[in-house]
Amino acid sequence: MARPRSSKGRARRTHERLTDEYPDAECELDHDSPFQLLIATILSAQATDVGVNKVTPGLFARYPDPYELAAAEPAVVEELIGSLGLFRNKTKSIIKCSQQLIDQHDGRVPTSMRDLTGLAGVGRKTANVVRSVALDLPGLPVDTHVLRLGGLLNLTEETDPVKVELELNPMIPAAERGLFSLRMILHGRRVCIARRPRCDECVLNDFCPSASVSN
Repeated sequence: MARPRSSKGRARRTHERLTDEYPDAECELDHDSPFQLLIATILSAQATDVGVNKVTPGLFARYPDPYELAAAEPAVVEELIGSLGLFRNKTKSIIKCSQQLIDQHDGRVPTSMRDLTGLAGVGRKTANVVRSVALDLPGLPVDTHVLRLGGLLNLTEETDPVKVELELNPMIPAAERGLFSLRMILHGRRVCIARRPRCDECVLNDFCPSASVSN
């Protein structure tokens, strides 16, 4: 099969290959509702999904909805999420976010990018996670793995996550952008590892410009 010559062609081929490689890709943050995913994603900043999943069962058992969390004592929340980095700032964010959900959105997680990014602790990445995973709306979260693989595959020359997202969006069907991001993340964690990429095992190595194997 001929190598794709354009960034759009490489994105399409990457999407096809990773769909075959990770057919059951799903968000690895445990959640039972859009609210829980929103809070878990805020907590995931500079933390691992595994670490977040260890604290959220206790957090959500005590504060299952925005009404409960909005009225929470910060010291209690800090104790529940204290194993995470930046737990004091995250405590302020998730309590304020819950208050905003009540005051501005009748206790519901909003759907628009503008409304989501207006919430405390929520940037475009978090908003895109919530939109694509919990709300079944278009969203392409750009984390460190998507950013790194996008550069290695020469899908984009941008380094700013927002610019990367906006450049990748038209390359991927709207309904599949969230899954594309999830699969890029899984591939970055399992195969295209930053310090020791396994190019010989990579399903993209026949067209990846950065592959360290000969084809």
